[in-house]
Amino acid sequence: MAIAEDTGTRQSTINGAEIMISALIHHQAKYVFAYPGGASMPLHQALRKYRDEIRTILPRHEQGGAFAAQGVSRTTDSVGVCMATSGPGATNLVTSIADAKLDSVPLIAITGQVPQAVIGSDAFQETPMVEVCRAITKHHYMITDIRDVARVVKEAFYVATTGRPGPVLIDFPKDVQLDSIPVEELDLDPPMYLPGYHPELQDAAPEQVRQIIAAIRRSKKPVLYVGGGCILSGAAEELKKFAEKTQIPVAMTVMGLGAFPGTHDLSLHMLGMHGTAYANMAVDESDLLLAFGVRFDDRVTGKLEEFAKHGKIVHVDVDPSEIHKNKEAHIPVVADVKHILEELNKALTDEDVPDTKEWHTLINGWKEKFPLKYADYSTEIPQQHAIQTLWKLTQEKNPYIAVGVGQHQMWTAQYFKFDKPRHWLSSSGLGTMGFGLPAAMGVQTAHPNELVIDIDGDGSFQMNVQELATLVCEKLPVKILLLNNQHLGMVVQWEDRFMEGRRAHTYLGPVDHPEALGGGSGMPGEAIYPDFQTIAKGYGIASQRVREKDKLEDAMREMIEHDGPYLLEVICPYQEHVLPMIPSGKTVREIITE
Repeated sequence: MAIAEDTGTRQSTINGAEIMISALIHHQAKYVFAYPGGASMPLHQALRKYRDEIRTILPRHEQGGAFAAQGVSRTTDSVGVCMATSGPGATNLVTSIADAKLDSVPLIAITGQVPQAVIGSDAFQETPMVEVCRAITKHHYMITDIRDVARVVKEAFYVATTGRPGPVLIDFPKDVQLDSIPVEELDLDPPMYLPGYHPELQDAAPEQVRQIIAAIRRSKKPVLYVGGGCILSGAAEELKKFAEKTQIPVAMTVMGLGAFPGTHDLSLHMLGMHGTAYANMAVDESDLLLAFGVRFDDRVTGKLEEFAKHGKIVHVDVDPSEIHKNKEAHIPVVADVKHILEELNKALTDEDVPDTKEWHTLINGWKEKFPLKYADYSTEIPQQHAIQTLWKLTQEKNPYIAVGVGQHQMWTAQYFKFDKPRHWLSSSGLGTMGFGLPAAMGVQTAHPNELVIDIDGDGSFQMNVQELATLVCEKLPVKILLLNNQHLGMVVQWEDRFMEGRRAHTYLGPVDHPEALGGGSGMPGEAIYPDFQTIAKGYGIASQRVREKDKLEDAMREMIEHDGPYLLEVICPYQEHVLPMIPSGKTVREIITE
């Protein structure tokens, strides 16, 4: 990388901001989603200087930029990078950082900070970002010396990507950005200093592998319970090989979708609160639960002491703090999931494969008795039908799908079958509305020639609707399937199920409308509020609205084939519920299927 002024003359010194950007480039960062301000202007000048080596994308909100950076991290081997100024710019990153922490997403968040001389004086746009983010980052830095910049960046990438991945904050005071050193003193690969961080894992002991195989050999009703750790470790191929060899059915968490092909005969699809009835029943009846890369989240387990209580639990995870945290494991293994699966596949013999014919017969009976289903409207378009139609039309294209948060998120998890990892993006741990559009924006940046679709709800979509401008200005052809029921659907569902249908601020239209109090027909009227077609036009985005089922496929084909970004708004009834549903804190025996 040349260190030169725009004029082409050789420079003798380099400032802290330029070192930061040079270090990002050195560590293979290809994109940075950055919104400028007073405390980050030197960084933006450096980004301008090195624009041929790193692409800067200007989001329309810092939260959108950080979610876009997640889109890069979640679908590539690169680490997403986002940047904001001090104060409100920095605090606008907080939700996205917390989101990355809960979903184990590597992320580098760089925040400008006021000069060190005024830190602590309540200076203009000062916020103590290290303190604000201490509990929601994997690690955090404030750079106080220009000679630490390259080391901090190197450590940040290392910490973010090793062990259990996560976000790292770098708070960067403006005076250090402007300070300079002679160019000849620059070292972009200095030694790291992380004396308390040891992410390196020893290989699993051979006796642990033998214990797991022995448990498999003795089982009659085994189930694989796999999560995001299988995707992060790149274990999808080994998992498929292992499942096919042992004929053990596979249930996936919402973070694990795509770790095992959703269309495979052994797939039980998603388990948990809105998972399939047969996945939850299989786990409940299992005599061996192989929990690989999971954390026994409450949305999966329900009533914890009743979860998988009939069998032996094998828990494999790279993070030792997850072992025994929520559920006691009979065979705990701190190891990389891919490595364990490789060792199991090497060691398994035909004699170790359990006889699961009766088990599969029982599960197939559950599949026939409790399939995923929804109401068959004559002309209206239920959200499930729209999602299933999109899956059928795009299955061969293997699109990247990002979602917002709400009913549409769970219906996409149920009805869009993912056969490959890293093609499904969901804010799963934090459940952040507004995630879908900017995440898709980041994915499209990293995969410019692929089909990228944001499946969103009208409530979630409006949280970061401003990123439509970024799609147009940066020429990112993201497709948006907007399922509009004019309600906060998931909250409405809970009102219907547990609060006698009393509406409490879940209708997104005028407050004096009958729907606001739970009246009405269940279908939005002719006057749709807000008018998303006008909004799309205002941003320069092609769009279409459809409300009749017989027009849906043609509208979807037009969306898919359009050259640029496209918004397809589908008007949907609001009274549909995401089913099955295991009420919070309950068990599969209390599952709601109707």
